[in-house]
Amino acid sequence: MRYVRYQLGDAVQYGILKDNLIQVIDGDLFGVHQITGKTVALDAVKLLAPCQPSKAVCVGLNYHDHATEMKCELPKEPLIFLKPSSALNHPGGAIEYPSISHNLHFEGELAIVIGKQARKVTIDQAPDYILGYTCANDVTARDIQLGDGQWTRGKSFDTFLPLGPVIATELDPHAIDIRLYVNEEIKQNSNTRQLIFNVPYIVAYVSQVMTLHPGDVILTGTPSGVGPMQVGDTVTVELAGIGKLTNVVVKG
Repeated sequence: MRYVRYQLGDAVQYGILKDNLIQVIDGDLFGVHQITGKTVALDAVKLLAPCQPSKAVCVGLNYHDHATEMKCELPKEPLIFLKPSSALNHPGGAIEYPSISHNLHFEGELAIVIGKQARKVTIDQAPDYILGYTCANDVTARDIQLGDGQWTRGKSFDTFLPLGPVIATELDPHAIDIRLYVNEEIKQNSNTRQLIFNVPYIVAYVSQVMTLHPGDVILTGTPSGVGPMQVGDTVTVELAGIGKLTNVVVKG
């Protein structure tokens, strides 16, 4: 399945994307819902972030190639931090370059979308709590992150959590090509086989600390090649089997 969340007129709905048609879902994908026989054309709607997380849990330094690039020792356990729900951004949405930052970075990532409430689940149980996967850009004001000595402010500006375009199910999350382009020039090119901590481990690990709610996302880390974005840049995260998430950087 390839689930989408979209706006048509004043209505916001979920659906299942097949080619260029969306099969309408009546109700909340993460609650009571049913698949209808109605369809709407993809080009007739505005795609939104495919879920509305209460929080985004992010994993730092989780790719072997990125650790090598940064000349860092491999972490012994996942390094996690949070992005607030207010940072949510949509496919095609503008990433606002904060006036107080001078070093805005992209970080293309695979995001896990939680399908049902998860608390203290085991590694073996973890896959049952995953609805699917989407593309994410962990936008970071690097100068603020490094200057503060902790990551909350530099990661949490409004628009710093682009997600989309779909939630894809039935994927092997450990064999996905991941690329990021700036103005069509490739900047990151890796595969989720490079993950240090795999997806079930991450879900189980996070759930020991905090309850994960339906629609929450876990960003699994970024591969090598992170770098700066400038006002006017078009940035695209592409994950095989999921699609392309494109955003434009504007002055904040």
